[in-house]
Amino acid sequence: MNAPRQRRALLEELTMQGVRLTPQRRALIDTLQEAERHLDANSLLELARQREPNLNRATVYRTLELLKKMRMIDELDLLHLEGEKHFYEVRSSRDHVHLACFHCGRIEEFSSPLFDELKAEITTQNGFGIRVVRLEVGGVCGACSMAREETNTDTAAGH
Repeated sequence: MNAPRQRRALLEELTMQGVRLTPQRRALIDTLQEAERHLDANSLLELARQREPNLNRATVYRTLELLKKMRMIDELDLLHLEGEKHFYEVRSSRDHVHLACFHCGRIEEFSSPLFDELKAEITTQNGFGIRVVRLEVGGVCGACSMAREETNTDTAAGH
């Protein structure tokens, strides 16, 4: 089951907290908010420059730090599938697991009532107040598994 993309409204939250929104910061936040995939800092900069051409790298990193400190975004390494890159996503209203395909690099989001039950059990048994959850699972996605099976079937049929 894929996690629903119920994202927080970053601009609204920042405005309510009195954070100054420059055109550059607004372009970054809009880009993060609308992203259909997990973005690294370079990708974020490139996409946001389509909205605000004068945006610089330092503003990207300062804004990411601010949003992380305010717990509005999560920083992920996604099993370092693309080297030492870190990726960013707007925190959703529901925690989810990232499934990283070692073959094609695709990242899927997964949520389950069992995952929510596990968090509740951790809190109950350990008295641990969970504030951040990051879980990444590496393997082979369904599409790559099917492609491998088809290749194996074709190879076996040809011999």
